Amino acid sequence: MSLREYFGLEGGAPYTGARFEHLGGGGDRVGVAGVVTAEDLVAVQMLSVTVPAQVSLDLLEGPLGRAVSELLSRIPADADMVEVDAAQLDTGSAADQAWRLLRRANGIGWVKAGKLLARKRPRLIPVYDNVVKCLLGWPPHFWLPLHTALRADDHALHHTLLDLRKRAGVPETVSALRVCDIVLWMAHAKDHKAGRCAVRGTLSV
Repeated sequence: MSLREYFGLEGGAPYTGARFEHLGGGGDRVGVAGVVTAEDLVAVQMLSVTVPAQVSLDLLEGPLGRAVSELLSRIPADADMVEVDAAQLDTGSAADQAWRLLRRANGIGWVKAGKLLARKRPRLIPVYDNVVKCLLGWPPHFWLPLHTALRADDHALHHTLLDLRKRAGVPETVSALRVCDIVLWMAHAKDHKAGRCAVRGTLSV
C-alpha cells in the first residue's frame, strides 16, 4: 500500500514528507497555530520546496508574518475540511486571502503558499502540487471541489480516507487531507517525473 511505503512501514526508509505534519509537534499545535515558525519553514522542505531566505525572514520577523498571523487567527485550527461550510474556503475567505498573500511573495507561488497553509491547518487546507494537479487533469481550482467530494454521500470519501489511514497503520495525527494527497501523489509521482502523463480529471482515491 502506498501509504505504508510513504511512511516507511514496509521496511524501507520513509519519505521525508512523512515528517511534514509531525515535525516539532506540528504547525497547528497550541501556542504556534497563529504564527509561521522556523519549524514550519523546515517542514515545507520535507515536501521538496524551499521558501526563499528573504521571505522566510519576512514571515518570521516582518510585516508579511504579521499579516499572515492576522489571517490565521480567523481560520479554525481544530476543524476538518469536511466539517466546515464552503464559505470558509471560498474566494474572499481568510484562508483564500492568506493563500493569495503568500502566493504573491517573491519566490513563493501557489504550490509553496498551499504547503505553508497546509502545515498551519493540516485538517482544513490540503497539500496540492503539480503532480496531483496533473493527475486530476489540471483543474483551475481544488479546495472547493475537494470539499464537495468529501461531503458527498454522507461524507463517504472522508470516511474512506480515515479507513485507509487505519488499515495502513498510519498515526491518527495524519489528517484525512494528507492521506488523500499522499495516495494521489504516490499514484502519479513516478510517471509525472518521467513525463508519462495523461489527463485524468477524476477526484478519487
